[in-house]
Amino acid sequence: MAKKKAFALRINEDILKAVEKWAADEFRSTNGQLEWMLNESLKKAKRKPKNKN
Repeated sequence: MAKKKAFALRINEDILKAVEKWAADEFRSTNGQLEWMLNESLKKAKRKPKNKN
């Protein structure tokens, strides 16, 4: 599994509330939902890095 790195994120309050609701609907944490959303966006844009194994 890839190493995870923590960082601060400034986000619009309304967007955060929408992401929190979506996460709850999908039984994910807010952090997990954001990571899933980023991964899906990277895959769609064909920019997701290949796994290092």
